[in-house]
Amino acid sequence: MTLKINEDFNKRVIVSSNKLAWVPSPMPGVDRKMLDRIGDEVARATTIVRYKPYSEFSAHLHSGGEEFFVLEGVFSDEHNNYPKGSYVRNPIGTQHTPKIGAEGATIFVKLHQFSSNDTEQKIIRTTEQAWLPGLVEGLSVMPLHEFEHEHVALVKWEPNTLFNSHRHWGGEEILVLEGTFHDEYGSYPKGTWIRSPHLSTHTPFTKDDGAIIYVKTGHLPA
Repeated sequence: MTLKINEDFNKRVIVSSNKLAWVPSPMPGVDRKMLDRIGDEVARATTIVRYKPYSEFSAHLHSGGEEFFVLEGVFSDEHNNYPKGSYVRNPIGTQHTPKIGAEGATIFVKLHQFSSNDTEQKIIRTTEQAWLPGLVEGLSVMPLHEFEHEHVALVKWEPNTLFNSHRHWGGEEILVLEGTFHDEYGSYPKGTWIRSPHLSTHTPFTKDDGAIIYVKTGHLPA
């Protein structure tokens, strides 16, 4: 039977990843927290993966593309080293062999979610990039990727910032990287993953600690 986790994209999902237990992968020293998944070892998946120091993962082909953001440590493969804050896109047909160094690494990774026409390979070290003004005072944005209807960015919220009520065409996905994100439905501290379906709405804001979020929109089924 195919493994399914949060597979219904018509439902709003909130996962406190810090409360999830690490589950061993087939490779020694590599553990994961599955946020959504349709499939077994080859799957459409959104996952937090932890590589212990000096761990390795077998060579593999990205048959559906790979997108990841380095949360901690330094992720490495035969092509490059990707320190904390790196955003990487490996399109369909690329391949690599992860080999991690002394610091270990934790990444937020999305697999098998690329359009076949989205062929741009990309590495962005976000700690070296400038923030751009957002749509309201107190909001800064760092665009990471755009293709057709899909948009990916980091968004920095100053304390006590209120954004407009808005509707998510094609859905919205958020991982809280720092601080606490809020809307009328709840409060979401660092490590919270939120997936909101097509045409959902909310009015987000921050309180005294502000927030930095990874946000992706327009990529969920309509």
